[in-house]
Amino acid sequence: MPSAAHSIDQFVRFMVLRYLPAFLAILLLILFGAAAKLPAPDRWEATIKKFEEADKQQAPPQNATVFVGSSSIALWDVQESFPELTLIKRGFGGSIFREAAQYADRIVIPYKPKSVVVYEGDNDLDIGLTSDEVFADFKAFVAKIHGALPDTKIVVLSIKPSIKRWEQFGEQKKTNALIEEFANANKNLLFVDVASPLLGADGKPRADLLKSDGLHLNEEGYKIWTSILTPILMEKTG
Repeated sequence: MPSAAHSIDQFVRFMVLRYLPAFLAILLLILFGAAAKLPAPDRWEATIKKFEEADKQQAPPQNATVFVGSSSIALWDVQESFPELTLIKRGFGGSIFREAAQYADRIVIPYKPKSVVVYEGDNDLDIGLTSDEVFADFKAFVAKIHGALPDTKIVVLSIKPSIKRWEQFGEQKKTNALIEEFANANKNLLFVDVASPLLGADGKPRADLLKSDGLHLNEEGYKIWTSILTPILMEKTG
């Protein structure tokens, strides 16, 4: 008669042989499924080429402030918001930090800006990247800029809360905290909290500062961002 230990061993072997293939299949699905969420590496090539063509038609100013990032930058009338500053806007809506880093040598570094304002991270988390992955991509962006332009000041805007992506707010806060800590420890890098003013007394996003899609800022939302950034940019770039 087999011992209890032998029976348990046989049972464990049976369970492993029966369920291991399914477990490995699920694991591969998770790993490759997460990777599949990443956008095609050349999806912005046409947009970047349009920026480059515009630069050929009219040389952009040197020593300016470059605004770069996703739709929060692309939809922002920065010229109207900051008439006292010399600006270049290079927003491509839907972008993520690694794409900002990927194209920095084509739409940021050539301008030799005195400062760079960047907004990314929102879409990064939405496609499933973790806060640590977004943080790593942020550091790659900073390294690329400061590797070529060590004296250029980088102003990174915090990831904003929104109604549409409210379930991601925890990861947004974690990512913001990582970026803020890194910025505080590094020269020519400034983290600006533009998220907190968008929250109401109940701690949730203010609908009156967002468009009807519950995601993008409306004019009133941008007025708040402008009021926060104006003294910072005037001091940093003036």
